[in-house]
Amino acid sequence: MENLKHVNLLDIVFSWTLMDVFNQDFLKHKMRKIPQTFDSIQEYMNSFIPALIEEIHSEMSSSLIGVSQAPFAEISTLQRSKDFNHPQDFLYDITLKSTTDDVKGLGKYEPETGDVIAFANIRPRRLNNLIMTREFCHIAYVRRSQDIFSGQIPILTNGIEFGDRTSKEQKLYAVYLFNMITNVRIWKALTWKLEDADTNILTKVLKPDPTDRENCQICLSRENCSHGLATPVAEAIICNGLNKSQWDAVLDSVTTNTCHHDDDSVKLIWGPPGTGKTKTVASLLLSLLKLNTKTLACAPTNTAVLEVAARFYGLVKGSVETPYCETYGLGDIVLFGNSSRMKIENYKGLEEVFLDKRVDHLLRCFTPGIGWKYYLESTIKFLKEPEEAYVLYKNGVVVEMSLEEFAKGSIKNLDAAYDSYKKLVSENCDPMTLEQFLEKRYAYIVDKYQAYKDEEMLRAGMTMEQFIEHRLSFLGGKLKTLMRTLYTHMPTSFIPLNVYKSMLRAMSLLKSLEVSTIQNVSKHTLSDCEDGQSVLGRHGLLGFETDECLVILNILSQSISLPESLNNKYAISQFCLKNACLVFCTVSSSFKLYIKEMTPFSFLVIDEAAQLKECESAIPLQLPGLSRVILIGDEKQLPALVKSKISDKAEFGRSLFERLVLLGYKRHMLNVQYRMLPSISMFPNKEFYNQQLSDAPVVKAKRYAKRFLDGKMYSSYSFINISKGVEQSNHDYSLLNKIEVAVISQIIGSLKKESEKTRRKISIGIISPYKAQVNEIQQKIKDYISVSDSLFSVSVRSVDGFQGGEEDIIILSTVRSNGSGKVGFLCNKQRTNVALTRAKHCLWILGNAATLIHSRSVWKKLIRDAKERDCFHNAEEDKELGVVIEDAILERELLDESVSRFQKLSLAENSEMPQISPVRIFANIT
Repeated sequence: MENLKHVNLLDIVFSWTLMDVFNQDFLKHKMRKIPQTFDSIQEYMNSFIPALIEEIHSEMSSSLIGVSQAPFAEISTLQRSKDFNHPQDFLYDITLKSTTDDVKGLGKYEPETGDVIAFANIRPRRLNNLIMTREFCHIAYVRRSQDIFSGQIPILTNGIEFGDRTSKEQKLYAVYLFNMITNVRIWKALTWKLEDADTNILTKVLKPDPTDRENCQICLSRENCSHGLATPVAEAIICNGLNKSQWDAVLDSVTTNTCHHDDDSVKLIWGPPGTGKTKTVASLLLSLLKLNTKTLACAPTNTAVLEVAARFYGLVKGSVETPYCETYGLGDIVLFGNSSRMKIENYKGLEEVFLDKRVDHLLRCFTPGIGWKYYLESTIKFLKEPEEAYVLYKNGVVVEMSLEEFAKGSIKNLDAAYDSYKKLVSENCDPMTLEQFLEKRYAYIVDKYQAYKDEEMLRAGMTMEQFIEHRLSFLGGKLKTLMRTLYTHMPTSFIPLNVYKSMLRAMSLLKSLEVSTIQNVSKHTLSDCEDGQSVLGRHGLLGFETDECLVILNILSQSISLPESLNNKYAISQFCLKNACLVFCTVSSSFKLYIKEMTPFSFLVIDEAAQLKECESAIPLQLPGLSRVILIGDEKQLPALVKSKISDKAEFGRSLFERLVLLGYKRHMLNVQYRMLPSISMFPNKEFYNQQLSDAPVVKAKRYAKRFLDGKMYSSYSFINISKGVEQSNHDYSLLNKIEVAVISQIIGSLKKESEKTRRKISIGIISPYKAQVNEIQQKIKDYISVSDSLFSVSVRSVDGFQGGEEDIIILSTVRSNGSGKVGFLCNKQRTNVALTRAKHCLWILGNAATLIHSRSVWKKLIRDAKERDCFHNAEEDKELGVVIEDAILERELLDESVSRFQKLSLAENSEMPQISPVRIFANIT
């Protein structure tokens, strides 16, 4: 393919006609299978591009087909942007009409960066509405999320120009289709558009030859060497209680290989289910942090990133070493991402390392008049001359000032800024009050006003003793808070250990001075003062620790040098990222680390690497200075999701991890599983891992085995045969089996009764490969899901949604029930592996044995295995289940009879796919 460095991905997408979008074979002729080895970086990059475009094409098609279920919002205004640049960039700003409507349970739509939206003059209830609209129907790309002050959302269109519009003139709607931000970032990574990109690591994985290491004596001697090393790495491993396979993986990943083989730049850690992969990754990251190695830790999803970050945070907080008592040192660690999506508040402690929160804290620290420098200097001055401070206080004039008056005295042209904001917001939206506007845009002014009010409250005719007590308490409180902010959120390169210790001593002395001052005040009266002058001297009220406190505060004033440029949120966020030693983010978000003057990363650690498309891994793999990459994953579990069948056949979903495994690349296997009872782990260990896994002592112990319901059918592992099940498709062409749903509902009800009777805590996961079945189960047992119960929890998800999860009991609904043995993607071994390895104590598999055994898939082996182990049961063996099945069959027959009476609608009336003329997506449809 030609060099696409100067080609814009959006130009390609927006050039498609509607006929192009719905043509499934539109890009088929350009597709080539992605090879396993490459001769050049150019070939490597270009090999992914056709499949990337096809994946976007498929996403666009499915989004438009499902537009009736898409979230949307009414547009209030649409107008040209100030950056509008005909004919290159057609940029517009839209504002949304304020509404609390929740249409069809979809909720209010708030466009985010990277969203592809359709906007039209009617509310889309079906695809026809967008295709046949008379005036216009356009596709646009959201460049940035909504501005919190103006309410404007900048969008990009291509090739269409129209005038400003308001909702009074005509109704307009923005309809969400899909988000393209990750694909845009991948495109830039593949087309050489990353700042200072470095292809050093990529060259090592083009055509790796792992056989060079297999017979190397230096490598072999290193691998066989004693692990009793008195290093920070060994200490971290010992403290975290890693087993030998985990120990080997961490040690080999962080130590330097004297051979310098090319393939040694990339290491693979193989983590089958329940083998402590997250614990191993967290220990690896802690070891790298202790070695002061700048590291980027990534994963494909926010959830995976948060799980690793939370486990790592627990290790850091559990460290007994001096540098990490309290929160010192956390400034070396940064977690960043979309705060609304990540839900940081659900992960204890992670707010202390989350970038957005850190920036807010540090902004207050650096703001003149309320920050570190101001209160440090004020405290030093007060401790030196408390009497002088009292005289100034006595001669001061109390001035009552509102926030508005205070802000106007601090911000030039405040009225103009506020008026400009009110003009920008939609007339249909209630603008923020001035106070709300100040809190959003000038938060530091609000803080400064509060400090002013606190100081003014002191002006109430106090005696010198009272004044000194209150003043010391006020300044000491502010200063201690700012010290905690600095040693928590600043990198240790700016707050070294000796400075941190000085801070702790200063805080202790300030507290001691406050206590002693309060005690002294209670001993003295106003008669001890003449004309406002103290007869006690500085050591009288403040105590003899004042001199030491002054010395330390002066040392801190000289030793802490804060960059003067840190006067806004963007500058502070860049500062934190550049100076962090360990950064957590998603693989896609690592795109934001291509910034000027970034301290180079040495290590890249990618968790769940087998779930990541190789082309997406090209984003962090090109970071400047990168020398080592550690990939952690399991190609035996689910790969990345690929929507297009065409790009799937081209191996677009294959990960770098899997490709290297296919080429014979050596990997460290974590070989001890800590999750499943041996009766549950037996089949997946044999079928997927060639008996290489061993069960940890904890899962083999008698106390680990738990029974939740009576009967052999409900032992730790069983296949429950539902021979009378019936599979059917819903409106989305997904499959469901209502007989299995009825059985599951009965089992859940029995478990609930047992939990209430015994007051025993039970967590249950219900898994099905089909979305329609998941939805049906959720509806059937919604009463058990919606009620908050600390003892009884039920989670219903797809197989893909359960990867990485675990529960006490797993109920697996296979759905398929037919005479031909067709099981669709149920035959996928990776999906089956995930489904079978989520349970800790009980795994109950529901399905039609006849269908599964004739499928010629892994399920045939599973049925045979269950029968050989006497774990196969017919559902009718349980009398209650037998009744439930018969009732469900009767209900279905009555429903089918009722539906048949009303099947008189014509195909034309139900058609969602009318004839489409070959016009560009952006062209007016008239």
